[in-house]
Amino acid sequence: PNRVIKLHSDVDKGDGKVKYVLSGEGATSIFTIDENTGDIHATKRLDREAQAYYTLQAQAVDRLTNLPVEPRSEFVVKVQDINDNEPKFADGPYLAGVPEMSPIGTMVVQVAATDADDPTYGNSARVVYSIIHGQPYFSVEPKTGVIRTALPNMDRETRDQYVLVIQAKDMVGQMGGLSGTTSVTVTLTDVNDNPPRFSHKNYQYTVLESLPVRSVVAKIKAADADIGSNAEMDYRIMDSDGLGVFNVTTDEDTQDGVITLLKPLDFETKSSFSLRIEAINRNIDTNFLNLGPFSDTTSVKVTVQDVDEPPVFSAPLTNMVVSEDARVGTSIGKVSAYDPDTSNNGIRYTIDRHTDLERFFNIDALSGVISTAKPLDREANSVHNLSILATETQNPEQIGKGITLVTVLDINDNAPVFAIDYETLLCENTTPGQVIQSISAVDKDEPVSGHRFYFSLDPSVAGNPNFTLRDNKDNTASIVTKRGGFRRREQPVYLLPVLITDNGSPALSSTNTLPVRVCECDSDGVALSCGAVAYTATGLSTGALLAILSCIITLLVMVLLIVTMRRRRKQPLILEEERDIRENIVRYDDEGGGEEDTEAFDMVALRNLNAIRDPNIRRDVTPDTPTFYPYPPAPRPSFKALPDNLVFREFIWERLKDADVDPTAPPYDSLQTYAFEGSGSVAESLSSLESLSTDSDQNYDYLNNWGPRFQKLADLYGSSDAA
Repeated sequence: PNRVIKLHSDVDKGDGKVKYVLSGEGATSIFTIDENTGDIHATKRLDREAQAYYTLQAQAVDRLTNLPVEPRSEFVVKVQDINDNEPKFADGPYLAGVPEMSPIGTMVVQVAATDADDPTYGNSARVVYSIIHGQPYFSVEPKTGVIRTALPNMDRETRDQYVLVIQAKDMVGQMGGLSGTTSVTVTLTDVNDNPPRFSHKNYQYTVLESLPVRSVVAKIKAADADIGSNAEMDYRIMDSDGLGVFNVTTDEDTQDGVITLLKPLDFETKSSFSLRIEAINRNIDTNFLNLGPFSDTTSVKVTVQDVDEPPVFSAPLTNMVVSEDARVGTSIGKVSAYDPDTSNNGIRYTIDRHTDLERFFNIDALSGVISTAKPLDREANSVHNLSILATETQNPEQIGKGITLVTVLDINDNAPVFAIDYETLLCENTTPGQVIQSISAVDKDEPVSGHRFYFSLDPSVAGNPNFTLRDNKDNTASIVTKRGGFRRREQPVYLLPVLITDNGSPALSSTNTLPVRVCECDSDGVALSCGAVAYTATGLSTGALLAILSCIITLLVMVLLIVTMRRRRKQPLILEEERDIRENIVRYDDEGGGEEDTEAFDMVALRNLNAIRDPNIRRDVTPDTPTFYPYPPAPRPSFKALPDNLVFREFIWERLKDADVDPTAPPYDSLQTYAFEGSGSVAESLSSLESLSTDSDQNYDYLNNWGPRFQKLADLYGSSDAA
């Protein structure tokens, strides 16, 4: 314990009757008081940075009664600071950057350290800065902590990063002061202080003359030690002996100069090209112009390598004409191609038959003369677009292609005809001299001077008393009536032959029939009804009669369908009331399910062989062909008192008699199946329906001895060990 202060009361006579009591901040925990002497001690080490002041209250009380003998006194304990805290960099470590080639004294960054000691007492909190590591490149101001460059022309391309160690020391840097350190990483940022440089002054490249246009010929690159935008550059062709043949651009990702082809190459015309290319920086810093021009040049030589080229036509497009009436074998023109290579190989000509599917033309393989192979028809095809192929004789894979357009010249080989199918209506009240129809003509031919048609009536009707024709001299004609009073009862239709002639050489003509129908018209000349007068019953129109006729035909078709379907339906040979109770069996198209099929039947009746049989119940299977012959029913014998074996015999004889008297019954064999095989059968009953009354453990191995017809049953019911 460290004595802090001593308290004393004037009432205290030293006889032990007064006791001292301490209260307040830190009482009993940090500070204690001797109740007899009043001495106050500190029992723990004090930290001014944790708490600089403590407020305490002290009082003197009677030891026996604990009553105060003096008023309470308050006092403050102030903790005096010592240098027990070193400076600390709260923001360290630091990262900073400064442009390369910066002058001396360029500020990089400012660091700051704080000391927790009392700045108002002594020098415990007074800090000074110094650089421990990083000289001679950088310096630091002792009082402010500002870091500056200490050397000029620091080059990023030589060294781009420095790590500094900065120290902060209190007590104004004197001996015994505490210190703290931090690191500062300084990165030199790039400036454009390096020009682009080609690694070679001359480049040589070889390309094939068949290289397609816009293909890449070569890539060159000028190296620039700078980075980012300071290394961006543009390329250009300063000089070339092939103007417009090549172009150079910049690859933005790699900053390569890409040389591309703009025009086709031809080894036979020019086998090499010389280019002079310049690379220049885009972003030039004016502060470093003294370092020299920020550009460089190089020479590029492009050598063209010869390849075997296909033949080339002298004219890629050739136009030829031929008359429509040209004879087969007529020459219409010639095409010519040559081998552009120095070898000058021979050439053979062919026609691409995909462009001449009907083989109208032929071409001489050696001379290239094109001739007709079939008669031509301009009206079917006026222009033929032929693809001519030229193939090298030494290398058939080299094929050149040319286009030949053959135009077929027209001749007058088609006669004129009516422009449309005319329908001429003539009113009964038409007056003489009235125009009832204007007609025109068309011709498939196309004469150079244009069409000129001449119209006239056929000489056979030129003098008819009803109509005349007037040629309008404009490739049209008018049909004019000669008289009036036309009656459709007398003649409902007139057929007027018109002769049309063209102006060709030689002239062609055709006779066209113009039908003229006589009609009943209203006062405005609108036709109401035309043709012959139909005497029909009043009250029903033609449409109504057609509707009735359609209904009748539909009903007849439906009746025929119904009759046909009834003929195909199965009909019973005997009446429904003649049904035998034993034959209540459902017919399946597939194999039955054994005992499960017995649920739908009257098992008692099947087991009772002597059951009373009603002759009115049918006992056969319905045949596929119905019987339409009506015959009187034969008297049915009574089977009630007959034994079982006679029942079957009488039933079969009865059906035989029915078939004998029916002349329409077809001669077919009807196989009947019954559950009871008769008392004399060796196999007895084979019906699965009787299995309900038999032992399920019965041995069926004897079925194997009955032959192949019973092999399926033997496999199903035989012993499993037999397999």
